[in-house]
Amino acid sequence: MSSQHKELQLSIDNSAFEETLQLLEWSKLCEQLSLFASTSQGRRRCIACSIPNKLTLSRRCLAETLEIGAIDLEEEDGVSLTGVHDIEPIILRCSKGGVASAPELLKVVETLRTTRRLRRQIEDSVARPVISELFSNVATLPELQKLLQFGIEDGGRIADRASEKLASLRRQVQVMRIERKDLLRDLIRRFHSVLQDTVISERYERPVLALKISAADHVVGTIHDTSSSGNTVFIEPKVVIPLGNEIAKLEAKIYLEEQRLLAYWSSQISDNFLSLNHLYQILLELDFALARARYSHWLGGVAPELKEELDAPFFIQDFRHPLLIWQEHYHEGSAVVPITFRVSSTLKVLAITGPNTGGKTVALKSLGLAILMSKLGLLLPCTGEPSLPWCNQVLADIGDEQSLEQNLSTFSGHIVRITKILDSISTNPGPSIVLLDELGAGTDPTEGTSLATALLMLLADRARLTVATTHFGELKALKYSDSRFENASVGFNSETLEPTYHLQWGIPGRSNALAIARRLGLDETVIDNAQQLMQRNGIDSVNDVIEGLEEQRRRQQEAAEDAASLLARTELLHEELISQWERQCRQSKDFEERGRKKLEGSIRRGQVEVRDLIRRLRDGSADGEMARKTGQRLRQMELTYSQEKIKNHHQSWLPKKGDRVRVSAIGKSGEVIEVSEDGSQLTVLCGVFRSTVDLNAVESLDGQKPIHPAKDSVVTVKSRVSLTNQSKIRTKKNTIDVRGLRVHEAEAAVEEKLRNSLGPLWIVHGIGTGRLKRGLLEWLQNLDYVEKITRAEQKDGGAGCTVIWLK
Repeated sequence: MSSQHKELQLSIDNSAFEETLQLLEWSKLCEQLSLFASTSQGRRRCIACSIPNKLTLSRRCLAETLEIGAIDLEEEDGVSLTGVHDIEPIILRCSKGGVASAPELLKVVETLRTTRRLRRQIEDSVARPVISELFSNVATLPELQKLLQFGIEDGGRIADRASEKLASLRRQVQVMRIERKDLLRDLIRRFHSVLQDTVISERYERPVLALKISAADHVVGTIHDTSSSGNTVFIEPKVVIPLGNEIAKLEAKIYLEEQRLLAYWSSQISDNFLSLNHLYQILLELDFALARARYSHWLGGVAPELKEELDAPFFIQDFRHPLLIWQEHYHEGSAVVPITFRVSSTLKVLAITGPNTGGKTVALKSLGLAILMSKLGLLLPCTGEPSLPWCNQVLADIGDEQSLEQNLSTFSGHIVRITKILDSISTNPGPSIVLLDELGAGTDPTEGTSLATALLMLLADRARLTVATTHFGELKALKYSDSRFENASVGFNSETLEPTYHLQWGIPGRSNALAIARRLGLDETVIDNAQQLMQRNGIDSVNDVIEGLEEQRRRQQEAAEDAASLLARTELLHEELISQWERQCRQSKDFEERGRKKLEGSIRRGQVEVRDLIRRLRDGSADGEMARKTGQRLRQMELTYSQEKIKNHHQSWLPKKGDRVRVSAIGKSGEVIEVSEDGSQLTVLCGVFRSTVDLNAVESLDGQKPIHPAKDSVVTVKSRVSLTNQSKIRTKKNTIDVRGLRVHEAEAAVEEKLRNSLGPLWIVHGIGTGRLKRGLLEWLQNLDYVEKITRAEQKDGGAGCTVIWLK
């Protein structure tokens, strides 16, 4: 095994981390992962998988997942590990001097054959550099495979061709068996009247005849057995006993010869133990990577970006808890509510508040599992482009009853676990993530609050991020005295009195204890008295403030959605105006082209006619009448072209302020409200839109054109919403999907789309192996009419989409 994969087996060995894995129910996720493995040893590898403790190993695991997953999706039959067997116990036994059976050796042959097939399918140092490196030092041992295939048949029987001695002994046995069978058939014909059955039976590997007990003395031989009723005896006739003895001797020799061959072949396995063991480990890692890819694809996962910077921000959008996804899919559970984590580089402590059963603990576990999954090389079930910093360890103190494996923790249990967490942070350098559930609970509220505050202040200095759930109001106020703290809350529907499970950032939550108690049927008298006590202690006013903040946030969210909708409609209107303008320009160009062709044709006809007239005049046979007619025709042609020229240029109309004109680009009429100083541009009011256009972009209502020389018309739409490049939105018209195409096919499709594009173009190429994206970027960067190339925003596809801006 390579040094990288030896390091991959290393894990963080401390009790706090092991307890964290139990609290986050990591073993259940590993069990789900194992169901996507192809072999029994692969399933064991998934269940007992170790989490890498180095960033390079995690990035390697992620690259393996992406590369093997791309092959599995692109190939028609995917990546098949059929033929890979668990050969580890076989080669271990052979290495210690043991002898493998023929079927076991056949498993080694099939594994070698499958490895060679997988190498041909997977190895590509350019497209798949990481997964191809696995096979760099793998020896498939073709000579060993050829040796075993020659000596062992497909059914696991040692072939006669394995040795001349074995073939000779088997031929002798075959001849003696035929001779013995002929003698027994002759006896059956002679004594069929006293036989119970005419079939040759076998007892203790010796041939026998079934005789009636009364006729046992008719055939001389050895009695090997009797029937349960005692009416039948099974006798081996004396005449075939010598042959049977000779056959037994030969079969003993055959067994010795077979054992000799098996021992020789096993020694060959032993001689190649290191190569075979390395091959076994590589196939195990390949199965593990394929299981990760298939599990990630089933989850609908997105590849996370692991950043080396210690203060890098967290961004995980719409993350769905993988165990809840499984429950929803296979156990008809409720729909999973996604959670978004946005943690800035300066944020160190996040306090999550809200009602019980509202999803605070699920949020903690979701963040912990997301970090562990990214370290293992799994894709995250979320949207957008997740990114998070490398974290050395995840440590948790979660005391709840959501897992059957956990019991309700006492205050002492919390303190013991927190002590282990602090010790682990001190002894294991590197960024740590700490998850604390119901911090300070289980004791006096005043002391618990003080202890929780002091602990969070300490963790803000030592850990990369600490996420704590709490009901203490004092912890909610830490945000306003320390910029490293932030509040979040889980949503609660005050009308239905049920939690929404959405995580709201920036606003502390209310416990809603009275509302939950009322929903669960507690006596109204108790609830009313509690309400009065809250008002007396000023608690109710704090809840009113929080409720006001929640309402304000809701209104801001609605306003933002309305603004986005208005922007989208404005962009669509702008695109429609531009489309009409382009159509008008094309029609004008077509009209001018037809006119030009018509004029050229007329000129050519006139030239032909003039040459013909001149030729007739020069002809000596031309008379005076011919000259008179020629002169009349020339004057007629001159008059025709003169009239055409006057018609085309006799335009004296010039629009002025207050005139009604028609804007040709959009086909709408409006009023001229302003004329530029040089008279080359007009400001026209069309309904609620004010447009600034060139002079030649308008015409009178009766179709007259202005006298100003024509220029290229440009329509500028002014509105309250900015229509700069930065405000462009992605629509069906400016989007092209090239996923599944080859690079040259995608280039052709994009080039065709660019010909008809004026604004930015969104190219959806997906993530995959990145080969399609790289090829397109290299091609686009060499195009002169491309101004810039940017990555799309998260809502438009992120890394799976590229935006092209034209000059």
